Amino acid sequence: MTPVDQIVTSNLYVSTFTGKQFYPLAPTPDQIDIEDIAHGLAYQCRFNGQTRYFYSVAQHSLIVADLVAQDLRMAALLHDAAEAYMGDMVKPLKQLFPLFSEIESKVMSVVGLRYGIGNFDDPAIKRADLIALAMEKRDLMPNSSEPWDSLKGIVASPTRITPMSPQEAKAAFLKAFLAV
Repeated sequence: MTPVDQIVTSNLYVSTFTGKQFYPLAPTPDQIDIEDIAHGLAYQCRFNGQTRYFYSVAQHSLIVADLVAQDLRMAALLHDAAEAYMGDMVKPLKQLFPLFSEIESKVMSVVGLRYGIGNFDDPAIKRADLIALAMEKRDLMPNSSEPWDSLKGIVASPTRITPMSPQEAKAAFLKAFLAV
């Protein structure tokens, strides 16, 4: 039994935009809704908001999806879907809380079940995620001048990021979802 399995889950839920109750310690496919994912990701700022402009996880996901082949677009678009329910924890903190990563992984498995996706960890998606990260560092974090180890050997796309409002990002995310 894992530490997650030992926690009592009866009252631990997240109220979603569509009015569902999402149980992060006991997620099921029927709790997952694309409207909740799009809304949650569109209203969350990457990097704990430590960016020049508001920049959402939804817009990040759109960029990642644009950087992969057509057959991986749905997985790339939804690669951070758990963050709609759990928040976007910055990598240094996530490394300090392995239980969070375990819960996040379980949620992503259920997202995969809901949408028939099993390849969130595809190397092409991981690479696209890093290219997007390099673009974000360049365009949105000008005062972060130190090199990031995770970006060693990664070249940012020449396309510049123009931040979207949460409403624009949500609409674009839902449009991309329907187009895949």
